[in-house]
Amino acid sequence: MGALMSERLLLVEDKAELRQMLKLALQKAGFQVQEAADGAEASRLIHSQPFSLVLTDLRLPGCTGLDLLRQVQEVDPGVPVVLMTAYGSIEEAVRAMKEGAFDFIQKPIDLEHLKMLLERALLQQKLVRENLLLKEEAAARYGFPRIIARHASMEAVARDVQRVAPTETTVLLLGESGTGKELFARAIHQLSPRQAQPFVAINSAAIPEGLVENELFGHEKGAYTGAGARKIGKFELAHRGTIFLDEIGDLPPSIQSKILRVLEERKFERVGGLQTIEVDVRVLAATNCDLRQAVARKLFREDLYFRIAALPIEIPPLRERGDDILELARRFVQQFGHEFHKPRSVLSPEAEEALLAYEWPGNVRELQNTIERAVILADHDCIRPEDLNLRLPSVPAKVPEIGPEPFDWEGSLEEVTGRAVTLVERTKILQVLKEAHWNKARAAEKLGIAYKTLLAKARSLDL
Repeated sequence: MGALMSERLLLVEDKAELRQMLKLALQKAGFQVQEAADGAEASRLIHSQPFSLVLTDLRLPGCTGLDLLRQVQEVDPGVPVVLMTAYGSIEEAVRAMKEGAFDFIQKPIDLEHLKMLLERALLQQKLVRENLLLKEEAAARYGFPRIIARHASMEAVARDVQRVAPTETTVLLLGESGTGKELFARAIHQLSPRQAQPFVAINSAAIPEGLVENELFGHEKGAYTGAGARKIGKFELAHRGTIFLDEIGDLPPSIQSKILRVLEERKFERVGGLQTIEVDVRVLAATNCDLRQAVARKLFREDLYFRIAALPIEIPPLRERGDDILELARRFVQQFGHEFHKPRSVLSPEAEEALLAYEWPGNVRELQNTIERAVILADHDCIRPEDLNLRLPSVPAKVPEIGPEPFDWEGSLEEVTGRAVTLVERTKILQVLKEAHWNKARAAEKLGIAYKTLLAKARSLDL
């Protein structure tokens, strides 16, 4: 039975002697058994505690096993329910299976057969959760299975990854957006003793602030309007495996404190729940902003920063990786050529020169998208510079200065002050963007503001 048998099981049986016998046998098999003598007690437990499995008699005082099955499905549809039936109640058991019961077993109970049945139920539950993870992973595109890195700076990163992977240390991956931080996180997971367990990735910046806690920790039924059933959060899905928190610097302070608790105590509660959930997860995090500056500005918890930054690994931007640009580009051409039925696609020497001359503010992600577009749109096998469509953002010939420019002093103090603030912000942002070669992540860091704040200001100032 092995590791499957460390699960919480609810045993519902009104006959005390049989219930005690089953409880002892299941505990001996390794289950954590919670017992109930009737439907009312079972219902209370189902709504107050999480269970991996429910084993219930079909006929109980006050309700039936079918009633309990429906309650379990309302609270957490992923929990398997196994029914115990007496002779003459097979038709009811079959009806229960049509409504979603995992299986039934006839009395008198054959303990070995029961253990095998419960093992199959837990395996099915595990497969359902794994399928849920696979569906989430299939929705994203992660690039190549191996990291292409020949430049010396990348070899140093690879050495750090190999050293830290076998440990349980929390790793903070640093680097601009698009440098492949998630790919390195996956490499750490694959090289670790947890490689056979789930790898769960979540992009903190892509989730509305009000939903982050729900995504990370799940919720109980009725936690808020529309919460019709219990939801398992990402930390529970990653149990015994690895969770990757991308853009951790964008997490709100209330969530930062909860993550700190998980790191220190390995415990949390679902939204709207009172039951403490224990998890065994390794946390990998990533950010493209300066967390030390965020700590100084009270935007990020200092204790959480020191907890996750025990071993920071900085991934260099693509423009600093020399011929890695061409190695990656050739692999992308090969991949997309096969995908779009253009297997003879190649880069011309002029196209390769253009790739090396470009700054790649979007890093590997931008390179991948550029090559994909070129392979699709090129009307010949040899990809030329014009197929790449590499255009530097237009930079104003002259950044306007405040002094010499005519300024409108008409209006109230509030109106004049508003125009002055807008002019100062526009001037400063343009200047820093130009100095950063229009790399928004680097510009935001120089300006001392969050990446999202820079994007919002750029839109409002019509940049």
